[in-house]
Amino acid sequence: MPVPEVEPGKTRPGGRTARVRAAVLDAAGDVLAEQGFAHLDLAEVARRADVGKTTVYRRWGTVANLVADLLLDMAEQSSPRTETGSLLGDLTANARLVRRTLTDPRQGALFKAVIAAATSDDRTAEALRRFYDTRIDEWAPCVRQAVDRGELPPGTDAREVIRAVSAPLYYRLLVGGGALDEAAADRAAEAAVAAARAGAYRGGGDG
Repeated sequence: MPVPEVEPGKTRPGGRTARVRAAVLDAAGDVLAEQGFAHLDLAEVARRADVGKTTVYRRWGTVANLVADLLLDMAEQSSPRTETGSLLGDLTANARLVRRTLTDPRQGALFKAVIAAATSDDRTAEALRRFYDTRIDEWAPCVRQAVDRGELPPGTDAREVIRAVSAPLYYRLLVGGGALDEAAADRAAEAAVAAARAGAYRGGGDG
């Protein structure tokens, strides 16, 4: 599964429109984290955000549209990739950022809610795919740079390597397969690097 990196507490640009959007999206995220997708209600979000209901209904219209905008905002606020000069260093930074996001009380619960909703709501599923595509696009260059440095074989699919880093961390989040600690993040990065060096991700859609 691709990589989300959403550090809590990041700020957004000013302006009344931006402030209204920020307040509504923060409130939507709170409801998702606390109660899940099934209890996400535009009127309740408006109340929590201290914004008029007509404003929320006019701008977003549906819960699916609101969740899609929330994911877009999260992608916009996500941390940029880290460049350490080595593939293992870069992917370790990636894995640790994923781990911090998923173990954050609010962000971890929010992602669980969105992922659960995506299994039955096509609009949410598409929004989630777009979010992850954005984050993979952000981190894939570190794999391509490793190919250029000779760390990985030519033809390595950079996007598949990035997916391989976060997949075991999501498994632990969603299935409870062991502690989601920094050691687990480091192992995920090391395993992805070892597999990539062995040629496991050669071919596919990304050369």
